[in-house]
Amino acid sequence: MGSINPQGDRTGGAKIVGGGRGEGPGPEVMAAATLDGNKVMSADGEHVGKISDIMLDVRSGRVAYAVLSEGGFLGMGTTLHAIPWSALMLDTDQKCFHVDIAAQRLKDDAGFDKDHWPSMADPAWAASLHTYYNRDPYWLGGMDVAEGDLGDEPPLER
Repeated sequence: MGSINPQGDRTGGAKIVGGGRGEGPGPEVMAAATLDGNKVMSADGEHVGKISDIMLDVRSGRVAYAVLSEGGFLGMGTTLHAIPWSALMLDTDQKCFHVDIAAQRLKDDAGFDKDHWPSMADPAWAASLHTYYNRDPYWLGGMDVAEGDLGDEPPLER
């Protein structure tokens, strides 16, 4: 595990660091669209891409993943990577996200392209992704479980 996540929390939401606090939206509550295009820095300080999408678990109301877009030109040859939300940290001073994984490890992940998304509702895929990023799946704990939320199963499969 890298050093950017000093709390060592493996579940829950993205952490926030920096002095960027104020009135109005952000950084605690923000429109998802305002995060699109934010750069992402690896644990070893390399710019690895930009946020292209925020994926919501509609049933639980939780942010499940951020989709990182890396490489390519004008949308051609771009590789996408789903990153568990809890593996990210928003840096309000640098106006970027940090992911707690080395750049080469991220590049070694095959990812997917815009026309061939993984089945994000597949519990095996989701568990494997969280393991790759050394995070506990968000549906297993770390957040309050709403009444009727099964807790033991991925909310996307209910």
